[in-house]
Amino acid sequence: MIIGKQAPKLKAGDEIRILSPSRSLSIVSEKNRLIAQQKLEQLGFTVSFSQHVLESDDFTSSSIESRVADLHEAFADPKVKGILTAIGGYNANQLLAHLDYELIGAHPKRLCGYSDITALSHAIYAKTGLITYAGPHFLTFGMQQGNEYTTAYFQRMMLEEGSIQIQSSPEWSDDTWYLDQDQRIFHRNVGPYAIHEGEAYGTIVGGNLCTLNLLQGTPYMPSLEGTILLVEDDYESSPATFDRDLQSLLHQPGFDQVRGIIIGRFQQASHMTEKLLRQIISSKKELASIPVIADADFGHTTPQFTYPIGGKASIRARNGMIDLEICE
Repeated sequence: MIIGKQAPKLKAGDEIRILSPSRSLSIVSEKNRLIAQQKLEQLGFTVSFSQHVLESDDFTSSSIESRVADLHEAFADPKVKGILTAIGGYNANQLLAHLDYELIGAHPKRLCGYSDITALSHAIYAKTGLITYAGPHFLTFGMQQGNEYTTAYFQRMMLEEGSIQIQSSPEWSDDTWYLDQDQRIFHRNVGPYAIHEGEAYGTIVGGNLCTLNLLQGTPYMPSLEGTILLVEDDYESSPATFDRDLQSLLHQPGFDQVRGIIIGRFQQASHMTEKLLRQIISSKKELASIPVIADADFGHTTPQFTYPIGGKASIRARNGMIDLEICE
């Protein structure tokens, strides 16, 4: 089992570098880019952008060389304390064989992002032991309404000491906010529910499930032994594909040592329901003896809490009550 090492906590005045290891920042409107930058500056950070952050090709991404160079430069620059990914996409795993993990491990930074960034964050953790973070992209900070929860948990994880008790957000959204900031749709959040009750403590691994599964059988897949798995999927998933992807993860070496699973809220387009998810989980004997929690505040709906990949989590689900605590 890798022993996680963490970069120093961020503080007011620290520089956060924005880079595009997946899709290009150029697909984000200039208006939303400016809102995101101003929000981070209001939080006390200095914002800088990598050289190729706006480069874009036929896949609305950029060359492997450009993305690797930006990542290496961000880790090597002593002024940079944190790294935020611009947005997700499909191709961050192209970078993994080209990264200088000795450089990254020797200059620890707080790298944060989600979705396709799951491949990059877990590869760095697996190869260096450096704790990385599943949480907002740079674009996420461009959201003007309904982002207080996301911002608060990002600040708690990145700036404050001590463990974090995760509370449910009062409401959630699954709308295309980046197309229209004024016409938003919010839903009351009833909170997570337990499919299997129980208690567990372990090392956090996980993020976007279909992206995490790209690492299976490679040197970039962290050990599952002694872990609490956090998994979620996006609008391109369905109950059937989530079942298949989860089953693939269950087949991995060390899964018998997984101590608990937390599932993030599904997007509405996935057509997942509580009934179907319970059927999927109940069909898997590997999960019968561990706690399984669903509808937690992370994934592709908003808002989301930030969590450390390689950090620690404890779950307690008894008599309809759920407690989730996270620490580095």
